[in-house]
Amino acid sequence: MRQILFLLALSIGLTSFAGVGPEDEKLGKITGTVIDKNLQQPIPYVAIVVKDLQGNIITGGVTDDNGQFAIEEIPEGKSNVSIQYIGYKSYNTEIEITRGNRNIDLGNILLEEDIEALGEVTVTAERTTIQQKMDRKVITVGKDLTTSGPTASDIMNNLPSVSVDQQTGELSLRGNQNVRVMVDGKLSNVPVAQLLKQIPSASIKQIELITNPSAKYNPEGMSGIVNIILHKNVNVGFNGNASVGLTYEKQPKFTSNIDMNYRNGKFNFYGNWGHNTSVNENYGNVNRPDDNIEQIFEFLDDSQSNLFKFGIDFYLNDKHTLSVFTNQNLYEGSTTGITDIRYSDNPSLDELQDFLSDNDNISSQYNFNYKIDFEKEGHNIELEADYNDFENDEDADFRFLGATFGSDYMDFVDTERDQLTVNLDYVNPLTESTKLELGLEARLFNSVIGRTSTQEVVNPFDITGPFIMAPSTNFDYSRDIYSAYATFGKNWEKFSVQVGVRAETVEEVADTEEAYGTGVVTEDLTFVNSDPLVDVTTDGDSVFKKFTNDYFQLYPSAFVTYTPSEKNQFQVSYSRRVDRPGVSQINPIREWSTPLISSFGKTSLLPQFTNSFETNYTRNLEKGSITAGVFYRIIEDEINRALFIDRTDLNKVILTYDNFDNTTAYGVELSSNYRPTKFWSFNASFDLFNQTQKGISEQLADVENPTVSDITLNEYQVDNIQYNFRMFNNFRVTEKLSLSAFGFYRGKSRNLQFTMEPMYFVNVGARYSLWEGRGTFSINYNDIFDTMQFAFEGELPYAQVGAFNWESNTINVNLSYRFGGGKYRAKSRKNRDDREKEGSGGIF
Repeated sequence: MRQILFLLALSIGLTSFAGVGPEDEKLGKITGTVIDKNLQQPIPYVAIVVKDLQGNIITGGVTDDNGQFAIEEIPEGKSNVSIQYIGYKSYNTEIEITRGNRNIDLGNILLEEDIEALGEVTVTAERTTIQQKMDRKVITVGKDLTTSGPTASDIMNNLPSVSVDQQTGELSLRGNQNVRVMVDGKLSNVPVAQLLKQIPSASIKQIELITNPSAKYNPEGMSGIVNIILHKNVNVGFNGNASVGLTYEKQPKFTSNIDMNYRNGKFNFYGNWGHNTSVNENYGNVNRPDDNIEQIFEFLDDSQSNLFKFGIDFYLNDKHTLSVFTNQNLYEGSTTGITDIRYSDNPSLDELQDFLSDNDNISSQYNFNYKIDFEKEGHNIELEADYNDFENDEDADFRFLGATFGSDYMDFVDTERDQLTVNLDYVNPLTESTKLELGLEARLFNSVIGRTSTQEVVNPFDITGPFIMAPSTNFDYSRDIYSAYATFGKNWEKFSVQVGVRAETVEEVADTEEAYGTGVVTEDLTFVNSDPLVDVTTDGDSVFKKFTNDYFQLYPSAFVTYTPSEKNQFQVSYSRRVDRPGVSQINPIREWSTPLISSFGKTSLLPQFTNSFETNYTRNLEKGSITAGVFYRIIEDEINRALFIDRTDLNKVILTYDNFDNTTAYGVELSSNYRPTKFWSFNASFDLFNQTQKGISEQLADVENPTVSDITLNEYQVDNIQYNFRMFNNFRVTEKLSLSAFGFYRGKSRNLQFTMEPMYFVNVGARYSLWEGRGTFSINYNDIFDTMQFAFEGELPYAQVGAFNWESNTINVNLSYRFGGGKYRAKSRKNRDDREKEGSGGIF
């Protein structure tokens, strides 16, 4: 806002200069102070405009941090002075400059809040807009998008190049799950799928898709960064927003949210509470036609979460600002499920698994920020410290009917995870057209996972022979990253360039202790761990594994923008990225299990590096804009899935990860923001991605009479081309009533295991403005044709065909209300990329 008002004042001053000749010597001056009438506090950055009696602008300016102004070079005679500020009633008065009265003091000018104007300013926009900037797409979330669903997870599929896996809840950008997710530019230890379901859609102000981040950002995430920016109420006085919502198909889902703010003088206090109660039914089946085996799945998820945020901004003076906030996230969830295995050729082998999992966790974030602004506009230094702590307890109970799988057992998994991040950033606009940014960062991460079980399980790394792993495992993993960055930008008349580099040194240590019962440990350590990168020792009762990895990397970035006219803009960019394995990908403790498949991580998994090239073209039209883009990636040490056959039961599979040779990916994107008529507007996008994926899979030469000697290890690759089309339409029927319709189509795609069938759905909605614009009632009907399902077929390691379904044919109603008013400046906080990757991509 300050920059905008400065430019406005500058343009007014230039206009004034152009209209005054050398002979105009009879000039005057006005002074005064602008004050909030209710709070009796000065208001900075208020626009002062001086016009002649015909309405032509003569000169103008803005108030300083103390609300004071001084406007000079006002010609002799009568003029009109207009004082305007967003959220306040305008103040207008007539002055007269004479020979005897050239300096006029207007004194204290009291501005009164304008309730009607506040409604226009603070109410969320009716329609969603998309803006292409140098290194990101910025989606400003309107009411049309928030009615798509109650949570952030529900609205993500409406965004260009973004999709949410409906089975696992994992987020993908440009067809890849190697993406960082931030909230207000800050890290969170909450798993992504859980976090997205806990953020109410009504709390989201903007979503940034940063597909090729600069060196200022952490280089993690091949696909880039998705940054969710929440509403932060910064109004004068006490005010806020509240909303409630209900979604239903087979089970109820309830959300509520309230954010409040109190701003007075040097202090700004703000808080937010979001609650989500959700019950979801999921079901599906997988058939193995060669063996005539069918797996039938039924799951019921029941969860409750509460997300609290409290913060204080303290304006010590015009140049120094201190801010602290905390986020507290509480989650309780349970999953009950039945997996029914049916052997058509031999029903005596049929088995049934009952599964019950209780999962409770708490995530705490504490943030400190201190910023110093120097005399020169935009020249500042900022220190930030951010600490995250995450604790999770999971109790899983497995019960079986049928003699082929084994006895009942229970898993108890405790997770403790913490991360400390300290940043020091310096920004200096060297000239009006150049800017230098420097920064230092330290990130200290540690995760401790302990598991005990009432049953012994297969070692995930054993691919040479059978070995029984003990029921107690502790996994301690730490990663310390120290980095420094520098970026330099320069603007010309039509060109702008930004170059930068980030240097990082990384230290990783992973310690695993597996405790065994008497007589279980074998001296042949090749059965314990066949990975040469992991050191293995034993004391007779326990096996100790240690993996270390230290490396130094440079991550350069470059951006070039060419704007030949107001309607055309071209962008070219390059950045080097890294995908460090997530905790779940390196955790050797069993993540999940069904009677025929178990998932483990691989401790010695190495990071994956990506060189990313991107170009975009934006065309501004009279009624909207259109953006086209192309990207190309070179991927080193690709991380992907590996499938091994369980040596203790050749009908079962172990799923893990591995590094593979270099590969490439490319894609094209097309998006448009357009308003064909006054009552109809739409956002539409098309994207197409191609990536060659490589993997490892074991297969049986003889599936009729399998033996260990029949197992063969094969490397294979698939070329996947995936395309998506989505279109969001907004229809304004009256000033208060609007309708929406959203359509999505995903074409057939391929991964290492399966070929996925096309997926499509249509959503419709309506919203109505209440209480003079302060309230909104909305209703949305999702997947109106009930077409959504995840259908697939595959060949590895067995021929399979199946489908999964969830509650997609839902009705959602939502009511929101805004109270309070008065716009004021807020503490600006940088958006920083920090996010610990979670999730392994689910079973499939």
